Amino acid sequence: MMRLILVLFLVFSFSNVNAQVKPKLLKEADTVSLKSQDSLKTSGKPKPKKNLLDKLDPKTKEEKAKISDYLIISHKNDTTFVDTTLTIQKEYKFNYLRKDNFGLMPFSNLGQTYNSLTYNFENTDLMPSFGVRARHFNFMEVEDINYYRVPTPLTELLYKSAFEQGQLADSFFTVNTSPQLNFSIAYKGLRSLGKYQHLLTSTGNFRFTTNYQTKNKRYAARAHMVTQDLLNQENGGLRDDMVENFQNGTPEFLDRSILEVNFENAENILKGKRFHLEHAYNIINKKDSLSKNKLSIGHIISLKDKSFQYDQSTANTSYFGAAFSSSKFRDRVTLENLYNQLQLNYSNNILGDLQFNISNNNYNYGYNKVVVLNGNNITNRLKGDVFSAGGKYHKHFKNFELHGELGVNVSGDFEGNFIKAHATFKLNNDLSATASINHNSKAPNYNVLLYQSNHINYNWRNNFNNTETQQLAFQLKSKKIASILVDYSTITDYTYFKRDSTGIPDGEFVPIKPFQNDKTISYLRVKLEKEIKVGKFALHNTVMYQNTQDENQVLNVPELTTRNTIYYASHVFKKAMYLQTGVTFNYFTAYNMNAYDPLLAEFYVQTQKEYGNFPRFDFFINAKIRQTRIYLKAEHFNAAFTGYNYFAAPNNPYRDFTVRFGLVWNFFM
Repeated sequence: MMRLILVLFLVFSFSNVNAQVKPKLLKEADTVSLKSQDSLKTSGKPKPKKNLLDKLDPKTKEEKAKISDYLIISHKNDTTFVDTTLTIQKEYKFNYLRKDNFGLMPFSNLGQTYNSLTYNFENTDLMPSFGVRARHFNFMEVEDINYYRVPTPLTELLYKSAFEQGQLADSFFTVNTSPQLNFSIAYKGLRSLGKYQHLLTSTGNFRFTTNYQTKNKRYAARAHMVTQDLLNQENGGLRDDMVENFQNGTPEFLDRSILEVNFENAENILKGKRFHLEHAYNIINKKDSLSKNKLSIGHIISLKDKSFQYDQSTANTSYFGAAFSSSKFRDRVTLENLYNQLQLNYSNNILGDLQFNISNNNYNYGYNKVVVLNGNNITNRLKGDVFSAGGKYHKHFKNFELHGELGVNVSGDFEGNFIKAHATFKLNNDLSATASINHNSKAPNYNVLLYQSNHINYNWRNNFNNTETQQLAFQLKSKKIASILVDYSTITDYTYFKRDSTGIPDGEFVPIKPFQNDKTISYLRVKLEKEIKVGKFALHNTVMYQNTQDENQVLNVPELTTRNTIYYASHVFKKAMYLQTGVTFNYFTAYNMNAYDPLLAEFYVQTQKEYGNFPRFDFFINAKIRQTRIYLKAEHFNAAFTGYNYFAAPNNPYRDFTVRFGLVWNFFM
């Protein structure tokens, strides 16, 4: 019923729409400047900018569009534009996630999960997350959706080869039907069989966006619809006896399909749908006065529907423990969440930008059955309403910029609050410094609080304390010197999964359960990024140092993680093609790497064995011809001669040497 109401509301909202420019819900969009980066954030004072959409003759279209007229507007209203250059950052982002995956360790097949080598505890959430976090790396949230404004239709096509009988493709199209209205549609699909037994992945991410603004700029709206399904066959990793064959490099087992796995009859799938609308109306918009007062009201409505399902033809009691039923079973959990926020926005050029908001979350998480365990009923639902209040502040004065944000749950079953502030000072055109502080308190994820399964040990209802995090961060950005990020976090009542051996005799099955840490964790990260260029050669370095003070050893990360790329870049064939070729070195020190549980789709803490301390070398040749970027990479070409000790998680090897091809092609019509 809620879905029908929301769909009717969206149709009604856009029934009289004719055209659109980018929405300016909280601030005016700044002028952008052309740089050779993928993401060009705006900075400085807003300046008037005539867009080609406003200048073109609708019949003749005589004036030619510029690349800087193809605008991309982020969830936060930062403006960038389409970039068809070929840079080392493009090389780092040409992957399944389509973003730099430094600090992530991918599993063997494309579309599987990633083991996290680093964590960022900056958080402004007030509600628990769904859970199954291992499956959310490619799940597109609200902040991952962009909006567009283009003078002519724009298309982007991406293709990349996968592992055995499959490929990755991402298609995107956007058009402005007039200066006031834009639509975009996109779909990313993957199918990959993988090198190991029972490891098929099949995923799809469909998204549709639109944004609109009236000609008098009083009313602006933007909306998106996203549907996603992420399916993985699960095999539980290699059997313990097969791990030894893998590590020894036994010739007959170099065909990875021969290595035996823990099971071949299970799969899980994460599905999600989201309908999102945010719009605002300017009540006062006095641009000609000295103070330039603006007053507007805004509204956000977002309906999301998630489900996670685990299917297995027979219960594997040796891997998951005892089960209620040994025959085919299905564990399925759902979450429906309807979010509403009302905003009052006021700004002038003296005070800055202010926002006051009130929000409501109507949530319904759980299962369609009740579990009775040891004579106790485990409830099957967490449902209710949470009301919140908050505010935002932004001020830009010359070379200084200040942002602040806070929120608190004022009623409902979940308590929570956050405060976030950061200040940026631009010392000169090359050097800027940012200091930030963040405090957050929120309930643990839903699957930590409530879980039900056919496997007896995977049933619980917990009343854990809120997890509290504090983070202090400092960032220095400079192309000439380096980019340096330092953050220090403390985490109280941290929740995690771990095998519970309490009261379990030796040799018996040890179940995985959620726990809450009774000690405060201190966590320091220092990240340095610097590129050194000499002529047509360059060395790009990204190095991260991490240190945790954790008595219970539940937050484990490698002390040192590094990525170093040496490459050559130049125009060739009389500048008909731009060539980029080089070698990338990846490495992280050995540590107690988290293990993966396919039934929970979560990583859990293990302290029995360290993993890591192996090099990964990739050789790449990339080229740009007009608006097409072509990528060819020999991944992990050192696998055979540096030893078979590379793992993405215990019992889950990383990828062997492979050669993959792909391209990104833009069409400007």
